[in-house]
Amino acid sequence: MKTLYVTDLDGTLLNTQSFINPYSIEIINSLVEQGILFTYATARSLVSASVVTKGLSTKIPVIAYNGAFIFHPATGAIIASEGFQKEETDKIIEVLKEHDISPLVYSFVQGKEKVSWVTSRENDGIRRYLSLRKGDKRLRPLETAEKLYEGNMFYYTCIGEREELQPVYDIFSNDSRYTCTLQQELYRTEYWCEIMPRKATKANAIQKLKELWNCERVVSFGDAVNDIPMFRISDECYAVENAVDELKQMATGIIGSNDADGVAVWLKGNV
Repeated sequence: MKTLYVTDLDGTLLNTQSFINPYSIEIINSLVEQGILFTYATARSLVSASVVTKGLSTKIPVIAYNGAFIFHPATGAIIASEGFQKEETDKIIEVLKEHDISPLVYSFVQGKEKVSWVTSRENDGIRRYLSLRKGDKRLRPLETAEKLYEGNMFYYTCIGEREELQPVYDIFSNDSRYTCTLQQELYRTEYWCEIMPRKATKANAIQKLKELWNCERVVSFGDAVNDIPMFRISDECYAVENAVDELKQMATGIIGSNDADGVAVWLKGNV
């Protein structure tokens, strides 16, 4: 049966140093050359994902921004996307201002993809995010919040303490117009609350890819709570050893950790 293999990146295919082990690249590239349909689904942007997956052969579209976009990996062309209605962005802005949260705002400003933030509101988590993206042409620092919510906005990331982000998560996770996640950053103390359009999920994007490539089955790999929807729609789903317990409980099986080439080893032995 024609199968689509989809992996998460951070904590799953990427090791704890946020790159792919050479052994994993060798195995996966060999299998791709033999014809398997392999791709990734990540919360990262295509720009960020392209840096950490350098050397990995991906011949079919990839899923970025937790499912908000499906991109052609080589050209960056948008194959599919999910967006907000104006009243939905208005609600987000209202809630964030009410709770004094200054987010990273992902949008298209004058047709160009940008990540905007207010420099005076940077915290340790935001500064780390920026330090890992030096030279990224999307970065759009602002001195004030006057133009923060400008352009065609499609994704919001709030970084901070769980206590300050929990009320925002509670509001949007209970509103059927949105997809909202709250989880601790990998290997860090701060939390990330991400607000997306309702249909912007890895699961929905995978379903689109499955139809585009006429696949009959989906096999997925993950480590975190934002992989739960992806696992639910998969015919088989495997949690890496370092995954959260909630994901392990619903997995078809547990594979080696992200540092031990878990995804590649499974693929080598089962494809």
